[in-house]
Amino acid sequence: MKKLVAECIGTCVLVVCGCGTAMLVGCSAEQGGGYILTALAFGLTIVAMAYSIGNISGCHINPAVSLGVLMTGGMKVNEFIQYVIAQCIGALVGSGILAAIFGLGGIETGGFGANGLDGVHGSYVAGLLVEIVLTFIFVIAILGVTSKKANHGSFGGLVIGLTLVLVHILGIGLTGTSVNPARSLGPAIVASICNGTADAIACVWVFIVGPLVGAALAAVTYKALESGK
Repeated sequence: MKKLVAECIGTCVLVVCGCGTAMLVGCSAEQGGGYILTALAFGLTIVAMAYSIGNISGCHINPAVSLGVLMTGGMKVNEFIQYVIAQCIGALVGSGILAAIFGLGGIETGGFGANGLDGVHGSYVAGLLVEIVLTFIFVIAILGVTSKKANHGSFGGLVIGLTLVLVHILGIGLTGTSVNPARSLGPAIVASICNGTADAIACVWVFIVGPLVGAALAAVTYKALESGK
């Protein structure tokens, strides 16, 4: 139960800090400052959570990461399911907190950091490809840095956080960067409720399927490379 609570809290913090920053500063490619700040917010949140709850739950706070860990033998199926549920609950709570903060503060809420396909001109195929590739990069980095054979000392959380910054720098202008189904689902649901439109929900499947496929490919690739040593 402690692991699940940790995953819920970690995912909540990721949504509040990452999506909240995107809502506050904007993250269009034309606004370079907001773009970089959003990327850093997501990455630095991972760093903070890795060093605070990593020793409790492993700090997955992402169903795609949990899938990669599952496929490489790091957890059992029932534990994976529980992790995903806790992560999705955390994302919903985080999005609700943002709705309360921005609503009570009279601040324009926009899409609550929900992902979209505007950067790829509405192409589902392009959006899927972006999310598959970026999640592959992110998850294979996590599997490598957390491997028992790795010797990164206490720098693992920093490496993972910086990798998330990296994929956000490329992906924000394309899909808003998900690489995390829970992080996409929570804001999409709350945005649809608060804004009264189904725009965010209509394409959320891309940000569930893409990251999961990318994570599965990363796990298969990492296992093949590791076994070939």
